[in-house]
Amino acid sequence: MTARASREPRRTPRQSGAGHHRGVQSVIDRVRKVYRSWNRSTTVEQMRKDWDELFGPGELASQSAPVSAGGVDARWIQVPGARNDRTLLYFHGGGFQVGSVRSHYELIARLSQASGCRALGVNYRLAPEHRFPAAVHDACRAYQWLLDQGIHPGRIAVAGDSAGAGLAVSALVALRDQGRPLPAAAVLMSAWTDLTASGESYAGRAEADPIHQRPMILAMARNYLGESGDPRDPLASPLFADLKGLPPMLIQVGDRETVLDDSRVLALKARAAGVDVQLEVWAGMIHVFQQFPAELPEAVRAIASIGRFLDRHMADERTDT
Repeated sequence: MTARASREPRRTPRQSGAGHHRGVQSVIDRVRKVYRSWNRSTTVEQMRKDWDELFGPGELASQSAPVSAGGVDARWIQVPGARNDRTLLYFHGGGFQVGSVRSHYELIARLSQASGCRALGVNYRLAPEHRFPAAVHDACRAYQWLLDQGIHPGRIAVAGDSAGAGLAVSALVALRDQGRPLPAAAVLMSAWTDLTASGESYAGRAEADPIHQRPMILAMARNYLGESGDPRDPLASPLFADLKGLPPMLIQVGDRETVLDDSRVLALKARAAGVDVQLEVWAGMIHVFQQFPAELPEAVRAIASIGRFLDRHMADERTDT
């Protein structure tokens, strides 16, 4: 275990002043407006359309091109100056039912800018049309496709947010068990890693979290798993997986999140398995706050921290042999 793995979680100081609180509340209001427009009669197609439109196209200059990554729908995203010899493989959030590369385009582009890497965003198959383990299979196929292009695993990192962050860990576990070479690093934002929603924070942060409550999270888990799915399956809930041999991880989470313990316990278990883990708990922040850099200066700083982490772990000397 490295010295980094034994550090206490980094807690980012809470910003003071009305401006900070207005920024967080503005984000909360935007997300709640979408959630409150849904009811029992809202179709999954409408939910996906609303979710894609929530975040907008963004303003960061970038290039984009669709690609079939081993039969999986994906899109290359690259900002000016990003290197072609380093690749960030990105899995979007959305509870395995909504979300896409479109909804997360701006975040992926900003990660490309911060890390200096080109990014491959993956539109893995969604439930209820395609239940577990379809998403895991797609994630592994996309990664294998990068290897098949001749890209060295030491110049690949995986990243994701919420369900996509859990999917990233599940894919790493599956790839390790298949004996495939693993990427250089993983970045996990507001990771949903426990489909049983058993962490203390699901109750302890219920009043602080303005968006994600345990009943909704359990409903998403049931929709993803289907009637016969086991929420403790390690490829569905990687919190219950053997994490030995996984690459270095940067885990970021807001301290207002009901899924806070999904990150904290994952970090503890990964460290116990010998994984190099850097955990950042951001004071006052909500679920996947990194998606809102226009409103939240913390999002800008968190993305910069991700860029530094990826640059450190994808250094050229790691892949020269």
